[in-house]
Order: sequence, then C-alpha cells, then structure tokens
Amino acid sequence: MPRPIIVDCTGPVLDPEERALFRALDPLGFILFARHVETPDQVRRLVDDLRHSVGRLDAPVLIDQEGGRVCRLKPPHWRAVPPAADFGALAAGSLELGKRAAWLNSRLVAVELADLGISVDCLPVLDLRLEGAHDIIGDRSYGSDPDLVAVLGRAAAEGLMAGGVLPVVKHIPGHGRAGQDSHLALPVVDAHRQTLAATDFAPFRALCDLPLAMTAHITYLSLDPDAPATLSRKVIDEVIRGDIGFQGMLISDDLTMKALTGALPDLAIAALAAGCDAALLCNASLEDRRAVLEAVEPLGGAASARVRAAFAPPEADPFDAQAGLMELEELLAQLKA
Repeated sequence: MPRPIIVDCTGPVLDPEERALFRALDPLGFILFARHVETPDQVRRLVDDLRHSVGRLDAPVLIDQEGGRVCRLKPPHWRAVPPAADFGALAAGSLELGKRAAWLNSRLVAVELADLGISVDCLPVLDLRLEGAHDIIGDRSYGSDPDLVAVLGRAAAEGLMAGGVLPVVKHIPGHGRAGQDSHLALPVVDAHRQTLAATDFAPFRALCDLPLAMTAHITYLSLDPDAPATLSRKVIDEVIRGDIGFQGMLISDDLTMKALTGALPDLAIAALAAGCDAALLCNASLEDRRAVLEAVEPLGGAASARVRAAFAPPEADPFDAQAGLMELEELLAQLKA
C-alpha cells in the first residue's frame, strides 16, 4: 500500500533522485503548482512520469485550479478562470444563473484538467467571506451567506465530477473567520461553537457527501484551544466527522505552512494520528520529503477504505466545450452590463 502523503516535485521535469525516492517510498499521490507548468505537452509528460515513478497509473494528481488569483494553469495555454466571487455576484441577481455559471465553469476546468491527466481539483472553496477577516480567502469565496455558498459549491463540484475530475472541498471546518494568513501564521478564531455551527460549518455540512475535503490550519478556541484543526483529534472526530458529518477522505492542508510548527515528520504523524487520511507536503526539500515518507506507515484500516472510495474516478458525461464557454461568457457578461 502507498504511504499517505501527497507530494510535489521540484520543477517541470521529474529528476532522477525524485524518481528514485518516489519509487522506493511510494507516496499516495502528487500535486502540481505553477512552477510545474509550462506547456500542455510538458504537463502531460510530467503527470505520466509521476505516475510511472510509483508504478500506479491511477495515482491521484491534484492541482489548485480555483479561478482568479489561485490558478496554476493560465493563459496563453489555458483559459483565464474567473474567481468564485463572480458566481456569487451573478447569483445575487439570479440563483439559477449563478448555479449554471458555476457548473459550466467547473465543467470547462474539468475539460482542461482531464486533457492533462490531472484527476483532482482542490475546489470548491466553501469558506465564507466575512468582514474583518484576512483577505487570504477574499474573492476565492462565493460569498457570506452559508446557503448561497453551499448551492454554488455544489454546482462547482458537480461540474468537475461531470467531467471526470474529483473535487476537494476546503478548508474544513471553515477558514472564513481567520484574521491571519495560515501560510504565514496560525490563525486563532474565538467565535462560539454555536455561531460556527450555524455559519462556517453549514456549507460543509450541506456538501458532506462529497468524496474529499481539506482541513484548515486554524485553532478554534471553542472547539480545541490546544491544537489547530489539522492536528486535533477532537475537531476531526466531534466536528468534521460528527457535527458536519463528513465521512469521505480527509487531507491535511500543506504541512510546510507557517501555521504549523515542528519537524515535518512529526507534523505528518500528528495529522494522521488526529484523523487525517493523508497529509499534503508541498515545497519541501528532497531530504524533507524522504524524512516524512520514511516516518509514516503505509495506508491501512479505515483510512485505506476511505481513500479507495474517494479516488474512484467519476465517468465524464458528453459536453460541448465550445458551446459551454460561449454560454458562460454570456452569463458573466451580465456582471459588466
């Protein structure tokens, strides 16, 4: 069985040392960033090389193709994907048009990802956009209304799955109240549990049937004042698996983010012990990737079953991408009218 770590590589070409490491220690899957992306043919070769390095041609390959400022695939080779906030703005005038646009957008993203062999998109963002919070979420969110965020998030997820690409809801149980960027520091949220349950948790509860979710590196004082959600057995058991009801595969956010402190192998072990099914390790050195992979045991037990179920690929439905793009552009043009 593979080890429950999702890793990246150094650049657009897999080097021999990385290939040997992946062959020996068998990470569960891979994630791509902008530095891995040059041209469509190059990305296809890299994706193929990554999968061959572990001898699993179905190994998941993830990317953050949200839209707006969080896009790894960009023009001129790929479409400029609008941010989530645009679909929220459209839905404010017509919920049905907003839903349709969010679905079309994700269906078009799925076309591009499937063409490259990328099987998982870290979308939709179900975090709320709340006043006074850090702008790390900002226009990545569909809005401040939990019901609206749930509806548009559902449409986005279904658009991906209709194109054979798996969605990852994030950042569970909710990043919207964070006053700091968790890439740089550990946010601490002091809202009451009842408030969180009625607002932040609500979109995740509405989409708890989806296959994959990514944790938030946030400490919620009313849930567990001693550990961020990623490392908290209490938050994962009582809130994510309990209150929210998510039973799919749970992936940690990137262990190298400054919200977490400590040695990377220790953090990986702690995240898995807390209840994450896999840990995400990005932007780490070859030595750190080796240390983390060597520190964790291969997948087993309930986590193994959740991983197998989560990564069962959906079958793509027929879709006219050119007609879909024209329809999406007509819908979004209403925002400028």
